Amino acid sequence: MKQWTFLLLFVLSYAAQAGVYPGAAVTGQQSANPESQTETSKAEPNLPSPQATVKQFINAMSRVATGDDDAMDKAIATLDLSKVSPLIQDERGQQTARLLFSVIQLAEIPKLEAIPVNTQLEQYTLLRTEAGNVVLRVNDQNNWLFSSKTVARIPAIFDALTQQQTFAEGEENTVSLPTSVQLRSQMPAVLKQGFLLEYWQWIGLFLIIVIGSIADKVLAWVLKINVSRWQKNRPAFEGLDSNVLRPLGLMAMALMWWSGLNMLGLPDTALVILLVAVKLLVSLSGIWSAFRIVDIFDAMWTGRALKTHNKFDDLLVPMVSKSLKVFVVVIGIVFAADNLNIDVTSLLAGLGLGGLAFALAAKDLLGNFFGSVTVLLDRPFSIGDWVVIGDIEGTVEQVGFRSTRIRTFYNSLVTMPNSILTTTKIDNMGARRFRRMKQVLAVTYGTSPEKIEAFCEGIRKIIQLHPYMRKDYYQVYFNEYGAASLSILVYVFWATPDWSTELRERHRFLLDILRLAKQLEVEFAFPTQTLYLKRGDVAHPAAEPFKPGMTQEEALARGQKEAESIVSQTLSGEIPGPVEFPR
Repeated sequence: MKQWTFLLLFVLSYAAQAGVYPGAAVTGQQSANPESQTETSKAEPNLPSPQATVKQFINAMSRVATGDDDAMDKAIATLDLSKVSPLIQDERGQQTARLLFSVIQLAEIPKLEAIPVNTQLEQYTLLRTEAGNVVLRVNDQNNWLFSSKTVARIPAIFDALTQQQTFAEGEENTVSLPTSVQLRSQMPAVLKQGFLLEYWQWIGLFLIIVIGSIADKVLAWVLKINVSRWQKNRPAFEGLDSNVLRPLGLMAMALMWWSGLNMLGLPDTALVILLVAVKLLVSLSGIWSAFRIVDIFDAMWTGRALKTHNKFDDLLVPMVSKSLKVFVVVIGIVFAADNLNIDVTSLLAGLGLGGLAFALAAKDLLGNFFGSVTVLLDRPFSIGDWVVIGDIEGTVEQVGFRSTRIRTFYNSLVTMPNSILTTTKIDNMGARRFRRMKQVLAVTYGTSPEKIEAFCEGIRKIIQLHPYMRKDYYQVYFNEYGAASLSILVYVFWATPDWSTELRERHRFLLDILRLAKQLEVEFAFPTQTLYLKRGDVAHPAAEPFKPGMTQEEALARGQKEAESIVSQTLSGEIPGPVEFPR
């Protein structure tokens, strides 16, 4: 369907013959502008006379005949292409230069010594034929060029001469003819007729569209199969779409159309219309393809980054991927502008006040960019860290060039401009090596000193036995006489990687303290008034009674014994690992 749509648009545009391309009208006006004329001739040739122009053209094309394709630019510089659309000047220049050189070989032209060097002439006729004359004219820069009318008549002059005599390629000092001329020479006379285009050109256009479309489908199918195989063999590519490389098929199709159009020898109007569409398609498909290739590398780098313990690569990989995508867009714009003969430098310079306004508007953009650079260099946090930035608290989820995204504990997503990071205090809770707990245990005033000694020593033993607790620094002491209780300070740290593991270990630790208190008959105080009616000692059959006059060593040993008994029951088997959540 898209092939027939493409063909129909071409027919309608070509038949309209109006407003083909704005550059065509501008080109005609540029012939009076020295700067524009310099661009048209692709160089700044010094051609002060007809003899110098013909000599440079023949010498350049002779070098082309020997395989020096770089000499083609010097030959094109002798042609006045001001009436040709800038979009097809390269194609038309090469085609005209090859045909003109063949015409010079077929016809009898004056010797170089006989060609005048008088710069007072306005024009000079190098060759006269029934189909037209080969004329050189002086332009506004006082350079002699083959005139624009001659450039337009060269194909007809070549046809007229080849009908009279045979031109054999492959001989000495000959250049290969344009592909369109070679194809047309092989066509029967019936296919050289037609409407708008010759019949053989219509057939060639149709075949080019069909072949390009088939190449698109085949390449897309092959790439899809390969991506599916990658996904099976490499887990990092599982999240990619199997059609991730689909744009490469479109780019291959557009490149085939581009090369095929240059082989058909289409008229200028048709060639301009089709080349604009094809060049835009090549540019867009190229940018799209590069984007998808960056996505593949991003998936591969992300997979490798997840396997490392260093979180810096988790922060670096997304920023590198985004930088590559920005680079791809810039290169794509420059490529498209070059193909469409748009001077990007002049366009930016002509913005004037608009450029100043853009610079002022980009102030915040630059601030955000330098903020991202600060995060990348100073590394105040990494992906997954628990941070407090101003009044925002949560887990860092993504860091880009413009903003940083933080997932709060309410599960909302806060987007923060990176410029704030350069002036705001950042508290990285995730960078803590230890998680602290400060707890005051209030026991009743009826607790004996021996029980307090045993209780404190038992808590110390629990700290020594728990796997995640810091063993080199902790404090457990009878610390204060409270208004209604005796206060025991418990000051400990956990070496846990995340909050979930901290909560689990805190839970186990507090429960073990509660069990120890039950075993040692230590009662916790609370702000209530209690009336005690005591009718004698009540024995606790489950616990070994404290003997009157127990020494400090016996109390400490009793506390350690009870703590070991409790921990052996609560911590059995392997040490549990950190809490992990599925990604």
